[in-house]
Amino acid sequence: MIPPKEEILKAISEVKKYVDQRISEFKNLKLKNHTTFDFRPFLDIDPYDADIFSEACFCILTANSSAAMGIKIQKEVGIEGFKKLSLEELYEVIRKKGHRFAMQRAERIIKLREKESFLLEIAKKENGKEAREILAKEIYGYGYKEASHFLRNIGFNDVAIIDRHISRFLFEKNLVKLRKTITKKVYLEAEEALENIAKELNLTLSELDLYIFYIKTKKVLK
Repeated sequence: MIPPKEEILKAISEVKKYVDQRISEFKNLKLKNHTTFDFRPFLDIDPYDADIFSEACFCILTANSSAAMGIKIQKEVGIEGFKKLSLEELYEVIRKKGHRFAMQRAERIIKLREKESFLLEIAKKENGKEAREILAKEIYGYGYKEASHFLRNIGFNDVAIIDRHISRFLFEKNLVKLRKTITKKVYLEAEEALENIAKELNLTLSELDLYIFYIKTKKVLK
């Protein structure tokens, strides 16, 4: 088994410029409520604009799906589409992209419109872990993972996204036990394991997540 530190250092040598680019795109969302994402060469998709609200919608779309699918839908719907399209119009876009839960996701996005100003206020906070607690309680469809995903994507560096790729990496490296269900306690244990790795390598949790995602998928997405 390759030690986690060695494998991550190899990933850094291969894709640091792309990870740095992505982190910069995330920071623009926190600072300006606007960014331009460019996922080339990992996805054959032209650069596109996003704001904080559309990023919150993206995180709804990726739950039980994939980042690549969420990116394709986010690009097609666009900033204004997430705010103005009807339920039926949203459903059609999501369905045509092959999402298994198209209507459910469209309904959650419509409901999220009530929280746009709330999301903008959350983005101004400094402590990601405190912001996550609020989001997980206030946003329908957001658990710890979705809340962490959103916060990381809008420029917070102090929360971890414990998805299937990260969980598998930690288990394969004997850093956590294999668990069927990710409870809050299990989530925080995995996050602590990642914090230890990040500290040892002088990385933020945001950077570490992108490197591990690359190790497992060979892509730097979000």
